[in-house]
Amino acid sequence: MTKRPEDQPATVPLAQQAGEILSRWRWVEPCAWSVRMLTALEQGVKGEKWFRLFDKVFAERNLLAAFQQVARKRGAAGVDHVTTRDLERRFPEALWEVADALKAGTYVPQAIRRAHIPKPGTSETRPLGIPTVRDRMVQAAVVNVIEPIFERDFAEHSYGFRPGRGCKDALRRVDQLLKAGYVHVVDADLKGYFDHAS
Repeated sequence: MTKRPEDQPATVPLAQQAGEILSRWRWVEPCAWSVRMLTALEQGVKGEKWFRLFDKVFAERNLLAAFQQVARKRGAAGVDHVTTRDLERRFPEALWEVADALKAGTYVPQAIRRAHIPKPGTSETRPLGIPTVRDRMVQAAVVNVIEPIFERDFAEHSYGFRPGRGCKDALRRVDQLLKAGYVHVVDADLKGYFDHAS
């Protein structure tokens, strides 16, 4: 007996599903996350453990995207005095060297260059650690791979250092809470928390 079309369960075409998933995760680097992986992320991974993620960190596409992210920020050179432009001149060999070292487990981050920058509104300065461009590229490559996994479980009303969120979103949330009748605020600041290396 053949089922009539109206008896068939409604299905969403795969292309539409992929489009919906990609729109929800549009900030994710496609060099590290495929639609299939994002689908698994949304549906939950068996045992809540991801396997074989490290090979995505040292994938050439991911390292290149990570380098481009670092270069866009136009940050200073680290202790090796190598700028983003200097490293880019050595491509693709520089990229392959980093990928090979990560793959072999021999990659060692370099020392951090310490700089002191002024604290706004005071005559004080605060220490700033500046990693090398190469190390920032590797850090960005790691973030590209693991951020979506953690992002899925972060608190809805957490705004610091989150993709697509910022101070204005936090202020809008505070405004909503005030309008809803909440009147108490707890403000905590750990003075000098990041000023000293542990």
